[in-house]
Amino acid sequence: MKSALRSVPPLTSRPRTVIAAGPFVVVITAFAGIYAAVSGRLPDPLATHFRAGGQADGFTSVQGFLTGSLALFLLLGAVVGFLVQLRPDAPEVPWVIAGGYATAAGTGYAFCVTLLSNADAADVSAVRVPQWELALALGVTLLAGALGRLLAGAAPAAPRRPRGAVSRLDLPAAATAGWSRTISSSPLAVLGGLLLAAGLLVGLLADWIAGAGLLFGAAVSLPLASVRVTVDRRGLTLSPTLLSARCRFRRIPLERIEEAGSRRIACFAEFGGWGYRIRAGRSGFVLRSGEGIVVRLTNGREFVVTVDDAATAAALLNTYTDRARSRQGG
Repeated sequence: MKSALRSVPPLTSRPRTVIAAGPFVVVITAFAGIYAAVSGRLPDPLATHFRAGGQADGFTSVQGFLTGSLALFLLLGAVVGFLVQLRPDAPEVPWVIAGGYATAAGTGYAFCVTLLSNADAADVSAVRVPQWELALALGVTLLAGALGRLLAGAAPAAPRRPRGAVSRLDLPAAATAGWSRTISSSPLAVLGGLLLAAGLLVGLLADWIAGAGLLFGAAVSLPLASVRVTVDRRGLTLSPTLLSARCRFRRIPLERIEEAGSRRIACFAEFGGWGYRIRAGRSGFVLRSGEGIVVRLTNGREFVVTVDDAATAAALLNTYTDRARSRQGG
């Protein structure tokens, strides 16, 4: 007699895009419900910005606040959904979902409190937000992030950190060679573009000081969204492709290299995220999980960069490093 038992799908097979969209649907629904309940008791304009002591120092029309809030919720939800949809089973996705939950909860809480604080206000300039609301908002944000991380399921197990495959290129003594690849991150490019657009919009419509933080975020994100990795007789070089070739943010000369290898890198499990990361005993530029160059430095630290064809780059780097040592020894 054959069994009719069905296997339970693993946690990682859940539709993570639906899970990621959940908090934004909840927040928009709650925001709309609160507005419907207090709409007849709201002043126009609303107090929408508060200084450190809780006193109102910025005001926006009701229509402008509603439109801006809804647009921000949809934009944040679209960014999180896009990042998850790119690689739903990537090891970093659970943390992206957790960040989405935390962002949705924190932003939604602030906007809902703004509506409730303005209800029945006779003098909009006298509207205040109690200081304890900040602590409560932080608690809601952290709890929502933890819930998102739980619902996202477990990330794939981090691979063991082998020393990496080490090899040399069979390059004639008088010959030189170069190796170059470009690494790009669509999520980082989208994030940088959104920050740039939001910063310009806030600067033009509201205040350039308020938009400065968004523009700074764009200035940091966009150059790092596409980076050229080069190995040549000078060592290992990383340069943003959007800027001049002379603008490099990391170069490791041959005399600082002990040995180079290649292995698979799990960016969240090993470095906690994307971008330029620093950890105890190592650092790296990681835009994704996957194949990467692992450079062991003479001071005992490691530098890692995720890039295709990492084995060839490491072999060429070892060849040039051996040559440099031979010249010093001679």
